[in-house]
Amino acid sequence: MKDRLKQEQILLAPGIYDALSGLIAEQSGFEAVYLSGASIAYTLLGRSDVGLTTFTEVNERLAQISDRINIPIIIDADTGFGNALNTERTVRGFERSGATIIQLEDQSFPKRCGHLDGKTVVATTEMVGKIKAAVDSRKNETTLIMARTDAVAVEGFEPALERAEAYLASGADVLFIEAVRSDEQMRLVNERFKGRAPLLANMVEGGKTPVKPVAELQALGYSIAIFPGGAARTVAHTLQGYFASLKATGSTAAYQDKMQTFDGLNALIGTPELLARGKHYEGGSK
Repeated sequence: MKDRLKQEQILLAPGIYDALSGLIAEQSGFEAVYLSGASIAYTLLGRSDVGLTTFTEVNERLAQISDRINIPIIIDADTGFGNALNTERTVRGFERSGATIIQLEDQSFPKRCGHLDGKTVVATTEMVGKIKAAVDSRKNETTLIMARTDAVAVEGFEPALERAEAYLASGADVLFIEAVRSDEQMRLVNERFKGRAPLLANMVEGGKTPVKPVAELQALGYSIAIFPGGAARTVAHTLQGYFASLKATGSTAAYQDKMQTFDGLNALIGTPELLARGKHYEGGSK
């Protein structure tokens, strides 16, 4: 991943939330995926992204996904789920479970979605300690640590850039300055850090940051673009229509041309290959 992020071409990583969404993203040709903490909260708990998910829940979901797909996974590790010692455990666990880039943020608890109002942040020194703990606890240098600052909304744009400087100096491999407000702020972020560290752009439909196509983000200088919640919102919208139709009509007929067939879904998830492999091992076959 270090070598990939040195390339001029931006890395586009769609947001996923489980093994099925990860598998479909891989089959669609993406090079990497982003395991969104918000989307896990939405789909696992049916709740908002306000710090309710735990390390154990997210780690289990990560392990399920990495067992099914073979492309790099960027994972949202929230605040590290606690202090620097919790961060150590989080990094070790996520690395064992298959994460390629582990993202840590400087919000205080309870954290919330980066595009919701009312965020708070920890002291810069506390976040620096977490980043150092993350760097020291990873087993492999190919596992990258991403430092995210949410300070734009709390302290202002310039203080957020100063935090990013401190996080870079403390060993972060990738920088993520969350919820910048304008094209100008996006330009200034890249002007300051391009060539010094890969930068991530977070594209949240309806969020604080202008949503741009990846070609424009690449031209600005970003190395990674994520669209973290698009999949979950698309699925939610589709299910609202599907369930409303089923309730109203008592039939799935209106949606049959919008859903996978029985055989189509089994082909997508590899059922024929799975059954063939099971047959191979029956009766001690070699």
